[in-house]
Amino acid sequence: MRRTILSHLVLWLLPFGAGAFADDWPQWRGPRRDGVWRETGVVDRFDGPEIEIRWRAEISAGYSGPTVADGRVFVTDRVAEPDEIERVHCFDAATGRTLWSHQYPCPYGAINYRAGPRASVTVDQGRAYSLGATGHLVCFEASSGEIVWQKDCARAYDVRMPTWGIAAAPLVEGDEVILQIGGSEGRCVVALDKATGRDRWAALDDEASYSAPIVAEQAGRRVLVCWTATRVVGLDPASGEVHWAFEYGYDRWPIAIASPVVDGDRLLVSAPDHGALLLRLLAGEPRVETIWWRGGPDGSPAEGLQALMCTPYIDGDHLYGCDGQGVLRCLDARSGDRVWENTTATTQVRFGQLHMVRNGDRTWIFNDRGELIIARLSPEGYEEISRARLIKPTLEQLRRRDGVCWSHPAFAGRHVFIRNDEELVCASLAAGGSEQDAGSE
Repeated sequence: MRRTILSHLVLWLLPFGAGAFADDWPQWRGPRRDGVWRETGVVDRFDGPEIEIRWRAEISAGYSGPTVADGRVFVTDRVAEPDEIERVHCFDAATGRTLWSHQYPCPYGAINYRAGPRASVTVDQGRAYSLGATGHLVCFEASSGEIVWQKDCARAYDVRMPTWGIAAAPLVEGDEVILQIGGSEGRCVVALDKATGRDRWAALDDEASYSAPIVAEQAGRRVLVCWTATRVVGLDPASGEVHWAFEYGYDRWPIAIASPVVDGDRLLVSAPDHGALLLRLLAGEPRVETIWWRGGPDGSPAEGLQALMCTPYIDGDHLYGCDGQGVLRCLDARSGDRVWENTTATTQVRFGQLHMVRNGDRTWIFNDRGELIIARLSPEGYEEISRARLIKPTLEQLRRRDGVCWSHPAFAGRHVFIRNDEELVCASLAAGGSEQDAGSE
């Protein structure tokens, strides 16, 4: 009997053991920042209307999605009373037990949407990089929470604070950590030595947006793609040198939130006021040319896709995304023409939102009602396979009816991790229910 219980415990913990997180979720939108979950052996459909929760951990409010690396889960939050503080938490991925937490004073001042930090923690080579809504950057030893180095970016770079705070998740490229921070005097984008925090380079005099930068391959080199408040820019990640820039402004205020998307030689950005823009990354030299721009300054916003928080994706000759009213759309990637739209995946209200993650031929959709959906998106339409409640909406992120779930989930070790304003939860998505069976006697 004792041996049986021990063997069951080992099996129950196995997905979180050594080697199990071959495809961790160590940064914003996954290992490659492309919103693709590459694990196999996951469920085809849910067993019922509610997904069984493996563990819960109490946290406070925030917009940042969790990240997962080396059997640890990282998330940030904010406590507003009696003092305003931001916190960085690290939990055991198998049990939800708190491994360490760090907090620091953080008055939000004039920042709107005050629920908490926006940027997901980035984990790289045993270090965790946390960036708060007012620019507090901390590099931790991921295992212990010991601070390696830290910097008050707002003060160091004289940041022109965006209306909704600093939101773009840190990007590690080589031996640098790169931030879109909105500093003055040519320091919108900065690169720091990831081991020491020392400045490496700074670039652009633009205002910051909320869009997390990515790196693409172009013309035989690595190109940092950064979407600022006013343009899409390709930089040399080693020096900050500008390779190319494409003007893409705003009407009333900067509203670039979704990340740029690269598929082969195509680069897509989309925002509510100027629609969707598809650029071609030229192969012979680091330059770009326009393929199409639908809903731009000279077009009707209703023509294409006006993404807000949902980062779209390109799949062959089509692209898929959700606009700021909760409408899921498919566009022809060759022309920008609309192919279909769907109004069932999430709520049909202003700021109705969802996040999409691809796994094989399926798309996992987490919507603002806290539901996880398994679907198949194709030029023929939206095919919903299964839907279940994962976590309840809460009110701090947006005080509307019973609230929203705006944070991006993490998928790792055949599990999903997601937070609201009250808790972080973990649920198994493994096929066959092996964890549940192993945990029973």
